[in-house]
Amino acid sequence: MKKIRVMAMALAAGAMLLTGCHGAKANKAFEIPESFDENKQIQITFWAKNDTNVVQSRIYAQAIEDFEKLYPNITVNLRLYTDYGKIYNDVITNISTGTTPDVCITYPDHIATYLTGNNVVVPLDDLMSDARYGLGGSELKYDSPGKDEIVTEFLDEGLIGESHYALPFMRSTEACYVNETYVEKLGFTLPEVLTWDFMWEVAEAATEKNEDGTYKVNGQNVLIPVIYKSTDNMLITMLRQEDAPYTDSDGNALLFNDDTKDILKTVAQHTETGAFSTFKISGYPANFLNAGQCIFAIDSTAGSTWMGSKAPLLDIAPDKVVDFETKVLPVPQYDTSDLKMISQGPSLCIFNKKDPQQVLASWMFAQYLLTNDVQIAYSKTEGYIPVTTKAQNSPEYQEYLAKEGEDNSEHYDVKIKAVKLLMDNTKNTFVTEVFNGSASVRDAAGQLIENVTKSVRRKKTVDDAFIEAQYKEVKSLYHLDQRSAGASSGEKKALGPLSGASKALLTVLVLAWALIGLVAFREYNKKK
Repeated sequence: MKKIRVMAMALAAGAMLLTGCHGAKANKAFEIPESFDENKQIQITFWAKNDTNVVQSRIYAQAIEDFEKLYPNITVNLRLYTDYGKIYNDVITNISTGTTPDVCITYPDHIATYLTGNNVVVPLDDLMSDARYGLGGSELKYDSPGKDEIVTEFLDEGLIGESHYALPFMRSTEACYVNETYVEKLGFTLPEVLTWDFMWEVAEAATEKNEDGTYKVNGQNVLIPVIYKSTDNMLITMLRQEDAPYTDSDGNALLFNDDTKDILKTVAQHTETGAFSTFKISGYPANFLNAGQCIFAIDSTAGSTWMGSKAPLLDIAPDKVVDFETKVLPVPQYDTSDLKMISQGPSLCIFNKKDPQQVLASWMFAQYLLTNDVQIAYSKTEGYIPVTTKAQNSPEYQEYLAKEGEDNSEHYDVKIKAVKLLMDNTKNTFVTEVFNGSASVRDAAGQLIENVTKSVRRKKTVDDAFIEAQYKEVKSLYHLDQRSAGASSGEKKALGPLSGASKALLTVLVLAWALIGLVAFREYNKKK
């Protein structure tokens, strides 16, 4: 009985400890060394994505070479990937073995999952504000941008909870690349800002065929008037433009609602007529656009070097390219007086290591990637924009923008127009809530569009019952059953799955009360 009493008391004490720890930040603030030890040989690994672009690979290599000249005791080992998803999967795998990279190009959605590990990712707030080694720090051997020289909207994308866990590296948005020649041939005039209704109207008009089965507008057997590259962005953007729920800051998945249902029915309607398809189903939008087989190709501004009949990068044979005028416009809107465009692009995160000097070296290298030389060089490769006003406003970058259209390589007009589109609309961009599981909610959004589009092409009926069944299937697929809330009907929001600490707390409490009850029962029997 004494042992039982002791166990009960121990379990009760454990429950109190768990109660005190519940909700604490998983990652501790990094203690910055008094100084950087330049006599110590340090190796850091840098995982980056270059999308098979050899020019980008050279920029990374040059940045590493220049950084190592400034800090000869630091060696940066570069590992290149062609897909952000592969970086994410490898990081998750390596967390368990303690072999994560030191610096990684990734997305905040992914970082939120990394944070479930024990003190894996370094919070950056103290590092950013440090007078010696922080942004614009006095001890740095290069011209680092100050915190006030990073575009506020981009810096805030790295906020997860109350702390910054990411530095922005490059930014892009989505654009609608339009074959203006075909739009005018169909009897329409492009507005400065597209609406969804206008785009669908033109797309439906373009589906008209000749007697021989070819399309009237292009004389070919193939035409998909609208192709969307990222269907997760499509649904997320349409919901945001309508001020409809998607997720909330508590991590609830709110997208399974009536607003989404209406969007999916619209997608089904235009898929049925042949006016709409997706990248995953039909192929890369730029290939169809450049071959005269698409009128509205919606893709990232980072993909602008592939868009248009004079694009420097092509994935189709030159003899398949059709000559046309390319217009670069914001994604279609519901309200043209209140533009809403998604902000996206890679960020940098730092991983914790046992050696604080290694972490400090990683931070210094990550900062170096925000210097003008790296930012401007990388931006010139694709339709990304620098994340610092320091680089954007520099004479070199302004000269680059002013040479729009002078050639079809570095100054390709479609690319620079895409860059200017984001620079002019930075205040109109938005990002989604970031939490552990937000990447799954994003995947679910795209899956809904893809499933509806595939089903229509397979001659299935898309009605309320079908969409409700899809909601159930996709929730299960991405384990969102506990994260979904009835936003449209005003139901109480689901709290989401319990954390490990919460489950442990409940288990300890149950055991403690069970043992206390056993002791009380024993004492009662003794007295009786």
